[in-house]
Amino acid sequence: MEHVETRSALHTAVGTALDWPVPHVAAAVVLADGTVAAESGEQGRVFPLASVTKLLVAYAVLIAVEEGAVDWDDPAGPEGSTIRHLAAHTSGLAFSEGRPQAKPGTRRIYSNSGFEMLDEAVAAAVGMSFADYLDEAVLVPLGMSSTNLEGSAAAAAVSTCADLTRFAAELQAPTLVSPVTLQEATTVEFPGVDGVLPGFGRQNPNDWGLGFEIRDGKSPHWTGANSSPRTFGHFGQSGTFLWVDPDAGAACIALTDRDFGPWAIEAWPPFTDRVLAAL
Repeated sequence: MEHVETRSALHTAVGTALDWPVPHVAAAVVLADGTVAAESGEQGRVFPLASVTKLLVAYAVLIAVEEGAVDWDDPAGPEGSTIRHLAAHTSGLAFSEGRPQAKPGTRRIYSNSGFEMLDEAVAAAVGMSFADYLDEAVLVPLGMSSTNLEGSAAAAAVSTCADLTRFAAELQAPTLVSPVTLQEATTVEFPGVDGVLPGFGRQNPNDWGLGFEIRDGKSPHWTGANSSPRTFGHFGQSGTFLWVDPDAGAACIALTDRDFGPWAIEAWPPFTDRVLAAL
């Protein structure tokens, strides 16, 4: 009976996404065992992911590291920067320009150009385009047939909520990389480094793993007030997010086609807290 009540509460919580002021929405909760416990909206609709793209890209990089194609400490990006710096947004590169603003390792500068250089480094190492490598290493094995990288590795993937439930399951019980590798990627790299979390201001510190943002004690934040410090994930400027809360044993995806703005800052945290309360 308790199991049935939990599922009912989750469906109610996830269903509140349908009240968001957006043209289209799809949302889902995936439990640690891979079960899709609740969903609402258009699960098969293709949405632009914007920066949620970085989660898929980061996962492909993890695979490239495990395969030995690249090493975290290989030089990449500006002088003194490595694959690790690029993935952790500590290369010093500006947001959208390939020019350094700081010495590697000293500031957390969220950088699309850094992820594009990460793409280039991995593509050169594996001998194919990064889009092809992402498809071969991640999308095909996970059965994500509606997901494609259509341009920049920083922000140009498209996907469906149904596809991302498969990815969310993988992030909780990895089959393509070892649990140790995923644990490293979702642990703080360059701890204590400050920086700006886009849309939410300066965070001291602004903790990230290797491509994954880590919640820790950040405030304000796009996850919930009750999200555990170990929560990791990403949100996108197209009005999208994916978080995994290991302490709650669940992940949540929400995709919309309205650009991130005040509406999302207002809607997302209480939505996440409703989901967590229903688990």
